[in-house]
Amino acid sequence: MTSSILSDVLQTLPTSPTIAMTQKAREMKAAGRDVLALAAGEPDFETPAHIKEAAIAAIHAGHTRYTAVDGIPELKGAICDKFKRDNGLEYTHDEVVATPGGKYVIYAALMASLNPREEVIIPAPY
Repeated sequence: MTSSILSDVLQTLPTSPTIAMTQKAREMKAAGRDVLALAAGEPDFETPAHIKEAAIAAIHAGHTRYTAVDGIPELKGAICDKFKRDNGLEYTHDEVVATPGGKYVIYAALMASLNPREEVIIPAPY
Protein backbone atom coordinates (compact mmCIF):
# COMPACT_ATOMS: atom_id res chain seq x y z
CA MET A 1 0.00 0.00 0.00
CA THR A 2 1.34 3.41 -0.94
CA SER A 3 1.19 6.43 1.31
CA SER A 4 0.79 8.83 -1.62
CA ILE A 5 -2.58 10.26 -2.60
CA LEU A 6 -1.61 9.62 -6.24
CA SER A 7 -2.66 6.39 -7.89
CA ASP A 8 -0.11 3.66 -8.56
CA VAL A 9 -0.65 4.11 -12.29
CA LEU A 10 0.05 7.83 -12.17
CA GLN A 11 3.21 7.29 -10.16
CA THR A 12 4.58 4.95 -12.84
CA LEU A 13 4.07 7.35 -15.74
CA PRO A 14 7.34 8.77 -17.06
CA THR A 15 7.88 12.49 -17.44
CA SER A 16 6.80 13.80 -20.82
CA PRO A 17 9.87 14.00 -23.07
CA THR A 18 8.60 17.35 -24.37
CA ILE A 19 8.33 18.77 -20.85
CA ALA A 20 11.71 17.30 -19.88
CA MET A 21 13.43 18.89 -22.90
CA THR A 22 11.66 22.19 -22.30
CA GLN A 23 12.78 22.23 -18.66
CA LYS A 24 16.36 21.37 -19.67
CA ALA A 25 16.34 24.28 -22.15
CA ARG A 26 15.07 26.63 -19.41
CA GLU A 27 17.85 25.50 -17.09
CA MET A 28 20.48 25.99 -19.79
CA LYS A 29 19.13 29.48 -20.59
CA ALA A 30 19.15 30.36 -16.89
CA ALA A 31 22.82 29.27 -16.81
CA GLY A 32 23.58 31.75 -19.60
CA ARG A 33 23.69 29.30 -22.51
CA ASP A 34 22.33 30.35 -25.92
CA VAL A 35 19.56 27.81 -26.55
CA LEU A 36 17.11 27.43 -29.41
CA ALA A 37 14.33 25.39 -27.77
CA LEU A 38 11.98 23.67 -30.21
CA ALA A 39 10.45 20.95 -28.01
CA ALA A 40 7.29 22.68 -26.76
CA GLY A 41 6.53 24.61 -29.92
CA GLU A 42 6.44 27.91 -28.06
CA PRO A 43 7.95 31.02 -29.61
CA ASP A 44 11.06 32.52 -28.04
CA PHE A 45 9.55 35.99 -28.02
CA GLU A 46 6.88 37.77 -26.03
CA THR A 47 3.33 37.67 -27.37
CA PRO A 48 2.84 40.89 -29.39
CA ALA A 49 0.75 43.60 -27.71
CA HIS A 50 -1.99 43.59 -30.37
CA ILE A 51 -2.54 39.86 -29.83
CA LYS A 52 -2.73 40.28 -26.05
CA GLU A 53 -5.20 43.14 -26.51
CA ALA A 54 -7.33 41.06 -28.90
CA ALA A 55 -7.38 38.18 -26.38
CA ILE A 56 -8.47 40.52 -23.58
CA ALA A 57 -11.15 42.06 -25.82
CA ALA A 58 -12.41 38.56 -26.69
CA ILE A 59 -12.69 37.69 -23.00
CA HIS A 60 -14.58 40.92 -22.28
CA ALA A 61 -16.88 40.17 -25.25
CA GLY A 62 -17.80 36.85 -23.62
CA HIS A 63 -15.79 34.53 -25.85
CA THR A 64 -14.93 32.24 -22.94
CA ARG A 65 -16.79 29.03 -23.78
CA TYR A 66 -15.77 25.87 -25.57
CA THR A 67 -15.83 26.22 -29.33
CA ALA A 68 -16.54 23.83 -32.15
CA VAL A 69 -13.93 21.09 -32.32
CA ASP A 70 -12.69 22.27 -35.72
CA GLY A 71 -12.43 25.96 -34.73
CA ILE A 72 -14.65 29.02 -34.67
CA PRO A 73 -16.03 30.23 -38.02
CA GLU A 74 -14.24 33.59 -37.78
CA LEU A 75 -10.85 31.92 -37.34
CA LYS A 76 -11.51 29.43 -40.12
CA GLY A 77 -12.52 32.32 -42.37
CA ALA A 78 -9.33 34.19 -41.52
CA ILE A 79 -7.30 31.08 -42.36
CA CYS A 80 -9.09 30.74 -45.71
CA ASP A 81 -8.45 34.44 -46.42
CA LYS A 82 -4.76 34.09 -45.54
CA PHE A 83 -4.23 31.16 -47.89
CA LYS A 84 -6.06 32.95 -50.71
CA ARG A 85 -4.19 36.23 -50.19
CA ASP A 86 -0.70 34.87 -49.52
CA ASN A 87 -0.68 31.61 -51.47
CA GLY A 88 -3.38 31.89 -54.14
CA LEU A 89 -5.14 28.85 -52.63
CA GLU A 90 -8.90 28.71 -52.12
CA TYR A 91 -10.39 26.66 -49.31
CA THR A 92 -13.86 26.51 -47.81
CA HIS A 93 -14.57 26.46 -44.07
CA ASP A 94 -15.30 22.72 -44.38
CA GLU A 95 -11.72 22.15 -45.56
CA VAL A 96 -10.09 23.98 -42.62
CA VAL A 97 -9.51 22.74 -39.08
CA ALA A 98 -8.02 25.00 -36.41
CA THR A 99 -6.52 23.10 -33.48
CA PRO A 100 -4.84 24.12 -30.21
CA GLY A 101 -1.50 22.73 -31.37
CA GLY A 102 0.51 20.47 -33.62
CA LYS A 103 0.36 17.37 -31.43
CA TYR A 104 -3.41 17.51 -31.32
CA VAL A 105 -3.80 17.83 -35.09
CA ILE A 106 -1.46 14.86 -35.65
CA TYR A 107 -3.44 12.81 -33.13
CA ALA A 108 -6.76 13.82 -34.70
CA ALA A 109 -5.54 13.03 -38.22
CA LEU A 110 -4.33 9.59 -37.16
CA MET A 111 -7.54 8.83 -35.26
CA ALA A 112 -9.59 9.91 -38.29
CA SER A 113 -7.66 7.81 -40.78
CA LEU A 114 -6.51 4.64 -38.99
CA ASN A 115 -8.40 1.50 -38.10
CA PRO A 116 -7.65 -1.04 -35.34
CA ARG A 117 -4.69 -3.32 -36.05
CA GLU A 118 -3.27 -1.05 -38.77
CA GLU A 119 0.42 -0.36 -38.44
CA VAL A 120 2.03 3.07 -38.31
CA ILE A 121 5.78 3.47 -38.69
CA ILE A 122 7.21 6.59 -37.08
CA PRO A 123 10.90 7.07 -37.81
CA ALA A 124 13.16 8.64 -35.19
CA PRO A 125 14.12 11.40 -34.84
CA TYR A 126 10.53 12.55 -35.09
